[in-house]
Amino acid sequence: MKPGDDLYQKYIAILQEELRPAMGCTEPIALAYAGAKARQVLGALPDRVRLAVSGNIIKNVKSVVVPNTGGQRGMAAALCAGIVAGDPDRELQVISQVPAAMHETIRTYRDTVDLEIVPVESTLVFDIDLRVFAGADQVRLRIVNNHTNIVCIEKNGEKLLNLPVSESSEDHLTDKSCLNVASIVEFADCLNVEDVRPFVGEQIRCNMEIAQEGLNGNWGANIGQVILRRQGGSLEKKAAAYAAAGSDARMSGCEKPVVIVSGSGNQGITASVPVAVYARETGASEEQLLRAVALSDLVTIHQKAGIGRLSAYCGAISADCGAGAGIAYLEGGDAQAIAHTVVNAIAILSGTICDGAKASCAAKIAAAVDAGILGYQMYLEGQQFYSGDGIVTKGADNTVHNIGRLAREGMRQTDRTILEIMMNC
Repeated sequence: MKPGDDLYQKYIAILQEELRPAMGCTEPIALAYAGAKARQVLGALPDRVRLAVSGNIIKNVKSVVVPNTGGQRGMAAALCAGIVAGDPDRELQVISQVPAAMHETIRTYRDTVDLEIVPVESTLVFDIDLRVFAGADQVRLRIVNNHTNIVCIEKNGEKLLNLPVSESSEDHLTDKSCLNVASIVEFADCLNVEDVRPFVGEQIRCNMEIAQEGLNGNWGANIGQVILRRQGGSLEKKAAAYAAAGSDARMSGCEKPVVIVSGSGNQGITASVPVAVYARETGASEEQLLRAVALSDLVTIHQKAGIGRLSAYCGAISADCGAGAGIAYLEGGDAQAIAHTVVNAIAILSGTICDGAKASCAAKIAAAVDAGILGYQMYLEGQQFYSGDGIVTKGADNTVHNIGRLAREGMRQTDRTILEIMMNC
């Protein structure tokens, strides 16, 4: 592979698509985006709102604080923030410019508008179907499969947009079947870092900023701070602490943007922050860091392409493999080192559940970063998990395939049970 090749350009396109700035947890922000866009098309503040959403949207919005709302939580807050004060042209930063003076207006609208939110029986894991009304006018807007993928806009019965809906979370995105561990390493080796600096560089800057905020402030359960105070200051623990701190702040409504990976800010943080901490502590160059984080991102995306955007499988576990691989690459690891790191890391925490976005995500990220680093350290010590050890099979890409199958097929009922439990808490 070399710059300019078709495969190289596909990898650049995948990174450009997946690394996007977002303020707040992405599922609430998708609701805010839907609300802002629907109001724009309606041309008036709705007096009646009907929202139907898939279970995974409910799961990932129920407990998280929505930024720029004065501490409000949940679906109604996210949707109403977008309707009242959102700028749909900013997409996943739709409510990033909401002034504090609007917080009470959002709250009042949320409490007084005729609003109904119901679960939808959909074959799609990611499904937002919104209808807004103002007098005799009405608008329907539907987002499926990923956070800004609007497939339907109707106004007063007229179809303004009507795209086909697929069952794939990769709907309208670059085909990711070209991803494999060996080629990802080859890409990182030949990468012209100027091709990724605008988005990978922004990822490192934004995600390290929110990690530092998580360590400085009082956010969620302050997992990052607990790790640094109670578990020592080793490089490994610093990496886990900084990543956890970024999630501490993000899950609790911090108004700093995060650059996401595969639709998730927590994955974007996990894939980048530990690698950046290692680079800073070991004196690695900016070029080395950009290559290593690009590799980490692509390893994460490789796994998530098979798992899907939303799942009962915790996304931080995919990103921990990316982080471990990125750290291995930063320290001079070759394709063999990266492949062994990925397989080892998958074997350690595979099957960790996602029970929605909330404060405890930070603790899962800390455990995930530990697993990713341990996966690399096992390789350095000549240790590994072998084919037949659980879901591990021969070859890193084949093991990644098994994880996708586990998440998509094996954990469907797990996902339903998690949601049932959460709705009764």
